[in-house]
Amino acid sequence: MNNASLNHNFTQLRAGFLANLVVAASVGAYGSVLGLLAAKKGIGWGALLTMNLSIFAGSAQFVMVDMWLPPLPIAEITLAVLVINMRYLLIGASLNPLFSGTSLGHRALFMHLVADENWAITMARFHRQKITTYFLLGGGCCVQLAWCGGTMVGHRLGAVIANPEKFGLDFAFVAVFTALVFSFWRGKKDILPWMFTVFLAIVGEKFVPGKWYILIGGIGGALCTALLPEGKDEGKEK
Repeated sequence: MNNASLNHNFTQLRAGFLANLVVAASVGAYGSVLGLLAAKKGIGWGALLTMNLSIFAGSAQFVMVDMWLPPLPIAEITLAVLVINMRYLLIGASLNPLFSGTSLGHRALFMHLVADENWAITMARFHRQKITTYFLLGGGCCVQLAWCGGTMVGHRLGAVIANPEKFGLDFAFVAVFTALVFSFWRGKKDILPWMFTVFLAIVGEKFVPGKWYILIGGIGGALCTALLPEGKDEGKEK
């Protein structure tokens, strides 16, 4: 790789990093909630940092922390994380034009640092001007730093605050996931799948031990969405 290519890659990396600074503060604040909950569950900062670097998926990590009870339900946690992160199949597919001509190793390395935030900013920029995968990587580095910093600060606060319940911080998990759920709302066509998901999750929680109700509800809701006919609700809403 010549100097011109290196300079161009660095320019793209820097541009991606700077473009994602607008979301870094919110990512850090979101991460601090995870750190607080992790400390409350007795998860050490080393384990939390390892989770951040190896998984780097906020919603999945919240579920992991919520399920973190001895003895650890490894199989349940693994399946729950896989189901929650299935959306990255679609995210990866949408990035295919950007990765055109790159090697499998390049794709695997760069995709590891793809989060909802830097993906959205990258796609918005991709439709306006020519960018490379290094723009995506720069954004991923920015989001990852904010996420790790936020979780570590939150973890430290959780270790200092003896009774988080006094400040209503025990409700943080419910509040964060409520906000996440409603951010995925697409209109009337989601009513039936969501109701079916809730129904299956409630039944699963009542009759199946452990956290399998998360998988039961998630898979059932996804199948319901896949089997519904397309276009009917959109036409009514228009």
